[in-house]
Amino acid sequence: MFKELQPLLAKRSLTITVAALNGEEIRVNVIPHSRPEDTKVNEQVKYSHKDEVAAIPDAAVKALTTPISLTGTAEEIDAKLPDVLLKFVESHGQLQATFDRACTEISDAVKAIDERNKNKSKAEAAGAKTEQKEDPKTKPDDGTAKPEGTLPLWWTDKSVTPPGLAAAQDASSPAAPANGSQVNSQSTNAQEVVSPCQ
Repeated sequence: MFKELQPLLAKRSLTITVAALNGEEIRVNVIPHSRPEDTKVNEQVKYSHKDEVAAIPDAAVKALTTPISLTGTAEEIDAKLPDVLLKFVESHGQLQATFDRACTEISDAVKAIDERNKNKSKAEAAGAKTEQKEDPKTKPDDGTAKPEGTLPLWWTDKSVTPPGLAAAQDASSPAAPANGSQVNSQSTNAQEVVSPCQ
């Protein structure tokens, strides 16, 4: 009897109960115990990845602890028990192998999702840093770069007429000098408004 149970005992402990019934019949129960590893794989799915990875159904977890019960006379139990236990252990081993394969696939899927999310957050952080490094002085709203620290030409070069003065000179006297030294009263007023402090 224990030889047949050896493969199952390698994975989990068992409880065997024997009870006398009415008459000469007896009942033998073999009950596999649950292990903490049985529900451990679903814990990582429930809390962090429940929308992306399916958990192992509770019915499949409970099937690992399904007992077997055999009722009959002592002679019948002696004759049938080894074959019944052999089939029980074989079917339980297949169920355990399927369960272990599902646990491995779920763990791999969770790791892959974690890695993907980690890479995604790194890429987003790098993109945000790149946007912060861009200087607003070198990239104005119109898309053309303006050189830093330069003054308009008419501020630094006396031979260039200030913008307001040029329009006033064109309207009043076409022969006015370019430097704006001799202008009428109308252009003098314009010069006072637009020329820099000297």
